[in-house]
Amino acid sequence: MVVFHFSFDLNNFHYINIDIRHGLEWRYFRYTIVTLFVFSSGISLYLANQNGINIERIKKRFLILFSASLLVSIGSYSQFPNSWIYFGILHFFLFSSIFGLLFLRLPKLSFIVGSSIILGYIFGILNMHWLFELLYQPLHLPVRYTEDLANIIPWFGVFLLGISFANSTLLNKFFNNIFLNSKNKINKSFALIGRHSLIIYLVHQPIFFGLFLLIGYFS
Repeated sequence: MVVFHFSFDLNNFHYINIDIRHGLEWRYFRYTIVTLFVFSSGISLYLANQNGINIERIKKRFLILFSASLLVSIGSYSQFPNSWIYFGILHFFLFSSIFGLLFLRLPKLSFIVGSSIILGYIFGILNMHWLFELLYQPLHLPVRYTEDLANIIPWFGVFLLGISFANSTLLNKFFNNIFLNSKNKINKSFALIGRHSLIIYLVHQPIFFGLFLLIGYFS
């Protein structure tokens, strides 16, 4: 994600010239990033509530994600008024963190629904076009392009597969033994990054923007 955004900013400030919005390799790079991001978030939601749903923690998560999503929308509108982010990855996590709770103790249903959403999207049966068509005009949303769009379909399907994966006894045991309880320094480093992923997500882009603006000012 950081590499993708760094490349995007280099292109946006004209330090390099790449087709990051339409280039096939960049498109699949983004798909890979979002898939890993969303799948691991499904796992994270289960692990955070595996001993019972903590209402206070859910409220705190909701307020943090709501505030962060609003910040991203406002910030993107100030920079890209014609393609601002109205439902990006953080908005999606806000949605999935709430509705994903319904599937925490239903791994089979989570797998079936998640797989159905993904397959329905692949075969053109399910999409979100109808919803955005209803919202485009009254809310004046960017019609052709937005800087970040994380559609509920298919990404909620990926999120549900993450919940299903974390619920699986065999896979959950493997996941815990290899990643969560390991004393490996590399795993500890990744765990530290994972615990502060939201801060990294919110901070790295302003840092990049400020850095490139500064370079442009003195060059």
